[in-house]
Amino acid sequence: MNPRDIPPEAFHASGAEVQAIEFGYVRSPDQDSATPAQHPVVIVGAGPVGLSLAIDLAQRGQRVVVLDNDHKLSTGSRAICFAKRTLEIWDRLGVGQRMVDKGVSWNVGKVFLQDEQLYEFNLLPEAGHERPAFINLQQYYAEAYLVERALQLPGIDIRWHNRVTAVEQHGDGALLTVDTPEGDYRIGAQWVAACDGSRSPLRQALGLEAKGRIFKDRFLIADVKLAGGAEFPTERWFWFDPPFHPGQSVLLHRQPDNVWRIDFQLGWDADPEEEKKPENILPRVQALLGPHAQFELDWASVYTFACLRMDRFVHGRVVFVGDSAHGVSPFGARGANSGVQDAENLAWKLDWVLQGRASAALVATYGPEREYAADENIANSTRATDFITPKSEISRLFRDAALHLARDHAFARRIVNSGRLSVPATLHASPLNTPDTDAFAGLQVPGAVLLDAPLTRQGQPTWLLRALGPQFTLIVFGAAPGWALELPQVQVLQIGVEVQDSEGLATQRLDALPHTAYLVRPDQHVCARWRAPTEAAVRAALARATAAHA
Repeated sequence: MNPRDIPPEAFHASGAEVQAIEFGYVRSPDQDSATPAQHPVVIVGAGPVGLSLAIDLAQRGQRVVVLDNDHKLSTGSRAICFAKRTLEIWDRLGVGQRMVDKGVSWNVGKVFLQDEQLYEFNLLPEAGHERPAFINLQQYYAEAYLVERALQLPGIDIRWHNRVTAVEQHGDGALLTVDTPEGDYRIGAQWVAACDGSRSPLRQALGLEAKGRIFKDRFLIADVKLAGGAEFPTERWFWFDPPFHPGQSVLLHRQPDNVWRIDFQLGWDADPEEEKKPENILPRVQALLGPHAQFELDWASVYTFACLRMDRFVHGRVVFVGDSAHGVSPFGARGANSGVQDAENLAWKLDWVLQGRASAALVATYGPEREYAADENIANSTRATDFITPKSEISRLFRDAALHLARDHAFARRIVNSGRLSVPATLHASPLNTPDTDAFAGLQVPGAVLLDAPLTRQGQPTWLLRALGPQFTLIVFGAAPGWALELPQVQVLQIGVEVQDSEGLATQRLDALPHTAYLVRPDQHVCARWRAPTEAAVRAALARATAAHA
């Protein structure tokens, strides 16, 4: 079946039905071209990262080809924890509400030692944010909603059963060899985005590698569907040395459809194939849920912890995005979330370059910005893994002491690490930032993602992030000077004039006074701020934020 002929209700079906959707192979006119057809952007991989990038570019008016070697959505839940920042990006792409409506929203986590709760934490304790800290949603649902959105946009051409087998680079583009059920063809691109996963065929085709650390431990993922409702609240529960799985760790998450994700630490000596057998999984789950619990196994997998990344993410006209560029251990939900943030960082930069508004130097800044974010994720993931799976007796003694102290002492809870959960990186050293010349309090420094806040427009509620433009936005507290309204490719948002800070949270979070201004990038990162901006200062910050002087 032609993917565009799939009825919309198919993307709203049950999990089993969504996973059964098949996207038919459709012959492209490019396969009949005597010379390789040329395209602005070719994205390799139609997972959450590649689809997010394609939608972002298409909404900016770019035409995109997406090549995927498969013909189905992902099997099993895979990535399930999608962070507040990812939801805010998906809001801009037109799918955020779909994700939240289907997903299980949560903010609270609890940590247990044996059968005792040590403490709980709230990842979003303050009000005034549109989105929760996290939702849990099976990856196949997320992909289904992204595919449905992509098929609504005429600028996206998704080609299923198209496997890239070779890539050749030249000065102003790249040439891909693509295998299909009807043979090979070649396609040219000004830019190629490799969103093709941790085993990245493009990375291998270019003779590149991801380097890092593989941890000697294994975990079992078991997705189980409970009968007759659940006895656990919608929270993240993590056990150290529980009585039902002694000496190891266990993580529990709720997903839609009354499916629960359970991660069991197995140890390095465990046989992955044996551990995936139902007869070995079911007793573990029964021990956790209790002797009378009724459930059925939905999906299972065994994985090894690893933290890896490429030395550089930008190689000529091929840019590596998501798992193809970097990989982290799953505790902390840093994989898919950081990949979607990679895509957001790259999309607006490609758009500016393709429109001739910036040079290739702007795309080059994707490298240091997202490499910095990857290093932050890898550092957090490595610390979590070392704490969860201590490899020496001294490390285990330290961990156990921290856990016992955490019952009663807040300082020890900062030491306990069951996976520091994903937050967006603040790009402190980005070459696109303009350093502060005025004094500000708070965390909204150049390089930070703008925090959301409730606003009203003509008496109707809205949100700060939704009020931003698709290009740069100059937020001004009070009336903007006349020159600001004439800036090219800049939307001006006047807080207190066209929108009202209904609860004072925007003023508080941005430490704003009358005339304070923030310049926000298309990917909603702050790039400059002033107490009283001048036209020259704002124009200089815009030039810097688009790598005009690189």
